[in-house]
Amino acid sequence: MNRTHVAVIFGGMSSEHSISCLSAANVVAAIDRERFDVSGVGITPDGVWVRYGVDEILGLPSTGQLPVVEVGDRSLVSVKQMPEGTCIVDTEGNADLVQVVFPVLHGPFGEDGTIQGLLEMAGVRYVGCGVAASANCMDKHLTKMILAEAGVLVGPYVVVRDHEWREDRNAVLKAASRLEYPLFVKPARGGSSIGISKVMSPDRLEAAIEVAREHDNKVLIEQGIRGREIECSVLDGHHGAAPRASVPGEIVVHDPDGFYDFEAKYLSGEQKASVQARAKLDDEIRNRVQKVAIKAFRVLGCEGLARIDTFVAPDGTVYVNEPNTMPGFTRSSGFPLMWQASGMTYAQIVSELIELALERPLGLR
Repeated sequence: MNRTHVAVIFGGMSSEHSISCLSAANVVAAIDRERFDVSGVGITPDGVWVRYGVDEILGLPSTGQLPVVEVGDRSLVSVKQMPEGTCIVDTEGNADLVQVVFPVLHGPFGEDGTIQGLLEMAGVRYVGCGVAASANCMDKHLTKMILAEAGVLVGPYVVVRDHEWREDRNAVLKAASRLEYPLFVKPARGGSSIGISKVMSPDRLEAAIEVAREHDNKVLIEQGIRGREIECSVLDGHHGAAPRASVPGEIVVHDPDGFYDFEAKYLSGEQKASVQARAKLDDEIRNRVQKVAIKAFRVLGCEGLARIDTFVAPDGTVYVNEPNTMPGFTRSSGFPLMWQASGMTYAQIVSELIELALERPLGLR
């Protein structure tokens, strides 16, 4: 039997580099080796592509520190179209014929349509959303505009473009004064809660914008929504069938003054916040969240997978906060936890994503 060759690409040039490495280790560990051959490609923070062996990827979490892709004595690699198909070719002359790429990349230069465009041009199938959906979902401003146009509720916000902040920051602050505190200030095209600040008063707003601008010159100021932070994982349907929603999960913040930031997600030994894989919701609210998640998935043109983050207000109104087209795949990440709570094993989730990628036609669709 011909085995499908899956290339796992990880690391990347975003601030979520290390989280990508941790996700990749879990994905590789879960790939069914009786069905799939696996090769690894790491992208350094400077954008150099190098070959990583399976055992090297599996060992990334074991250092006790956030891992980083390094060149070392590894072969450089590139993706090339060859007569026999799309190959991962290294400087030693080795070429792996690849049927599916699993781009376990979080944030800009990986989750934002850039590598998706490269893979489209290389004529190879890949896990996850296409170019346009990846780009639109990475930019939280574009996401909100698309969702609002389709009648999906989003919270009040102000977008801060680079030229606006440089030329007239007082006008930006005046626009933000129409929002009710607390505010959340974040890079428009970031993830893993990096560069996000919770702002409780106007005198803190300017500094929070500067923090976000360290990661992206386009910034979003969002009005905090009173309610529960509910997430829902979505998997595409097979052969054109409707997408499927997991049981919703919940982000539970234990510090009343805190939020689910990068430290709470990945670094803190103290449980400042946690993911509850199965949120305690009545049937009506659970169904409403799932329907909103599927509608957002479709409206945004997502493929393969996405995690849709929402707020559920006390009156049951569901607001979409943001989508994540390549959510974390660490053992504590919401996407796999919610599907596990829905009855799938981690290995089944990974196999499902590869199978969905294999079904997808090449070219425009």
